[in-house]
Amino acid sequence: MSERYRVSAIEDVRSVSVPGQPVWRLLRDALGIEAFGVNAWTATEAGQAVIGEHDELGAGAAGHEELYVVVSGSATFTVDGEEVDAPTGTLVFVCDPAAKRAAVAREAGTTVLVVGGVPGEPFTVAPWERNAAVLRFWETEDWEGAIAELREHHEAEPGSAGILYNLACAEARAGRRDDALEHLAAAIANFAGFAGTAQDDDDLASLRDDPRFPASPPRA
Repeated sequence: MSERYRVSAIEDVRSVSVPGQPVWRLLRDALGIEAFGVNAWTATEAGQAVIGEHDELGAGAAGHEELYVVVSGSATFTVDGEEVDAPTGTLVFVCDPAAKRAAVAREAGTTVLVVGGVPGEPFTVAPWERNAAVLRFWETEDWEGAIAELREHHEAEPGSAGILYNLACAEARAGRRDDALEHLAAAIANFAGFAGTAQDDDDLASLRDDPRFPASPPRA
């Protein structure tokens, strides 16, 4: 491969796959891109959230403007409560970091490419991307490997709610109940939204019979 350019098909890029979730294609990392953020997600079934609901101001976010490109299949985006029909070739540009956005695939194989950055600022890898890379351990069920790496991340970023939440998930899978409940509580203390996420997360199923497990948040 030339040092001046690189070529790859999206489906050939290194990926992370967790059962029931879209396949994450690590485009930025695999191609060695340093100037901007770019990743892609491919839905494994129709009706799957190919882009989870989020804004760019929450836990682990980087304040990016984001461009979403539907490169295959079709999706329904929701941006600030408004639905957008997005067949192949659709561009959805969310310039306001505070805008809530999400996308649901209408068919299996739907792939959405995402490019992001902060206007006028040098690119830095978002905390969520560093944290999410540990999901490769979920493919092999190497929970001790996940715990070890997440603890390193936690030492570097002790206030990261996302790292604490993933650490709790890995510890729950490994049967470390007390550690998992402690780190789950810390994650929720830093980002209250994780209390809702925890209610349906299969990684935390072994903890739900414990009185220390967080209660479901009240509906607005």
